Amino acid sequence: MKPVSFLSNSPQIERIIKGLTLTRSLKVSSILFGAPFTGKKSLVESIFTQATYVDASQPDALSHALKQHEDLIIYHFESIQHLSRYDFSDKHIIAIADMPKVTKEMEEKFAFVYQMPTLEERPEDIPLLSTFFCTQIREELMLDEAQHEIDAAKLNLADNIKSLKASIYRELVTADLDKETLENLIYHYLYPRIEGNNAYREHIGIFERPLIKAGLDRYRSQLKLSSILGLNRNTLRKKIHEHNLD
Repeated sequence: MKPVSFLSNSPQIERIIKGLTLTRSLKVSSILFGAPFTGKKSLVESIFTQATYVDASQPDALSHALKQHEDLIIYHFESIQHLSRYDFSDKHIIAIADMPKVTKEMEEKFAFVYQMPTLEERPEDIPLLSTFFCTQIREELMLDEAQHEIDAAKLNLADNIKSLKASIYRELVTADLDKETLENLIYHYLYPRIEGNNAYREHIGIFERPLIKAGLDRYRSQLKLSSILGLNRNTLRKKIHEHNLD
């Protein structure tokens, strides 16, 4: 049974948790590797709540910890340059590495090797994490939950949990903007940039592009949008092309 402190509905994550949990009392070494911001350290922390943690990017601290402890969690393991210098025998070691694959030397060093899937590889977790972050951010920003819905198409998974949370934060913040706040943001953006002899044409796109894009997304018809904006269709088509919206 996976710990409630680590949010996941993924069978892949379930298998990793089961494997690490079974070796909790054994003097064997395991490594959990994968892309950054996939939740590796959080997962390990949810299982080994009383463990000693050491940063592998600090060689002296790592050497000292290996001498002092039989049970050890080593994070930033990818920063180790001379793995052969370290003895993991007769110890319970969990290593955490931000890397796409492990080296042959690492495979020989560890009894168990686990790969943490990315968020794209565990779609079951995206709604769960999105709901969690939405609730967390709404509480921080004191937003009315009923008035702020997140468009799943706008969630950014490029950097896993980091970009997911950032995209949710951005969507909730922008959804809560009023006209005065928006004007103030544009003012502070434009103030240091208004210079030269063609500033109007250089910056008018800041207003035109989102206006036209919002209209196209809402009405799905250039004919309808041209009428609403008070532009003839040829002018609208030209602006759509100028702003790379076609």
